[in-house]
Amino acid sequence: MASNYDVYQTSLTSRYCSLEMSKLFSQRSRHSTWRKLWLGLAESEKELGIDTITDEALEQMRARLEVTDEDFEIARVEEKRRRHDVMAHVHAFGVAAPAAAGILHLGATSCFVTDNTELILMQGALDLLTKKIAKVISQLSSFAMEWKAEPTLAYTHLQAAQLITVGKRAAAWVQDLMLDLHSIEQVRNELKFRGAQGTTGTQASFLSIFDEDVSKCQKLNELLCKKFGFPACYDVSTQTYTRKVDLIIANAVAGLGSTAQKITGDIRHLAHWKEIEEPFESSQIGSSAMAYKRNPMRSERVYSLARELLSKPATFANTHADQWCERTLDDSAVRRIDIPEMMLLADAICIGLDNISNGLVVYPKSIAAHVQAELPFMITESIIMKLCAQGVSRQDAHEEIRVLSHQAGSVVKNEGKPNDLITRIKNNDFFKPIWGDLDEMLKADLYIGNSVKIVEDYCGPGGAVEKALAPYSAYIKSSSSVELNV
Repeated sequence: MASNYDVYQTSLTSRYCSLEMSKLFSQRSRHSTWRKLWLGLAESEKELGIDTITDEALEQMRARLEVTDEDFEIARVEEKRRRHDVMAHVHAFGVAAPAAAGILHLGATSCFVTDNTELILMQGALDLLTKKIAKVISQLSSFAMEWKAEPTLAYTHLQAAQLITVGKRAAAWVQDLMLDLHSIEQVRNELKFRGAQGTTGTQASFLSIFDEDVSKCQKLNELLCKKFGFPACYDVSTQTYTRKVDLIIANAVAGLGSTAQKITGDIRHLAHWKEIEEPFESSQIGSSAMAYKRNPMRSERVYSLARELLSKPATFANTHADQWCERTLDDSAVRRIDIPEMMLLADAICIGLDNISNGLVVYPKSIAAHVQAELPFMITESIIMKLCAQGVSRQDAHEEIRVLSHQAGSVVKNEGKPNDLITRIKNNDFFKPIWGDLDEMLKADLYIGNSVKIVEDYCGPGGAVEKALAPYSAYIKSSSSVELNV
């Protein structure tokens, strides 16, 4: 008998994502949800006057909602014969609940269970993701507040630019995650049910069951929505709910991928500059050959998973575009792969970001050294302004500082020596009027602008982050630190 090591296992479930997300998209979860839908349909039809559905049938169905290994084997054998997975499981449920065998799936098409189940599972997955994103936001916000006043080089075009603070950069990461949270909350809250719409979305089979009583068809869907926690059904269905819904969800979830890649890309650069590092365990090995290395494997993992997540919307868009008329089955196999994978990827990314954001290490002295290496160049405009205030020609001041700056830059780049611009200025009588101001001008916190206030207003008490995370406060407080599976 083959073991798990003898056959391919998806890395998402075996290595990267949480047990709760893996279980949500398991075959047992999926097919047990089918049974819940069949029960909900039968209960609602009985409530609306279908007398052939007996109490005994409903009781047997309720007793066998969890699909057992034996049920799966019955369904497997039947599907091999019939080449139809839904009818195979109708048969297996009928064997488990014989009193219900004759009324199972009454009036329904396969998409009653398949589509509604996908919506139920995606709703559950989105609920898991929003909580996890909220926790990452909370941790990064705390990090931003802790380091709100620590000056650091900003980089535009990946070249040193005006100073910001460590916390200000983290606040920008937080804002991107907040936008993701909002997008995912929005699609989750706007998610609707397919309900019981019949073979091509006309409800013809249900009209027949209810003797052409349109009000009962409407009531049936109201009952189903209430049972399964949806506000309403989509106004128009074909054989399926429109696959545009999948694309809308994918766009929102994939947005997390771009944010995760941005954040972890920044961390990888900062680790290279020895300014900030992700957590690194005492016994962790960075390289099998280079024992000294501290590779940012967590950020690299998240970055890699994010690349895959970012590819998903294209497939969902193609699937939607290819649904000829009322539906073609070429949406089936691809969605069996892409819907779970999309959610599992996002879950794995959240785990990685949680682990990283809970243990970021900052090296203030290394950061300060980099700041001081560039700061002399950055204060040149202020030097010009101070000279002008004492009556010096602006053009003369600009030319003198330009010449000295280029000389200092040459020393740094061609000789590998420290930036000596300030020494050159102190040795040049042209700048004598501002010599006494130079040491004070080299204090980095003079050049961070409103960084501290920006962080406090956004990430601090009463700020936008605190308000957005209020619904998740209990989860954030009770959730323990996330460790990587491997």
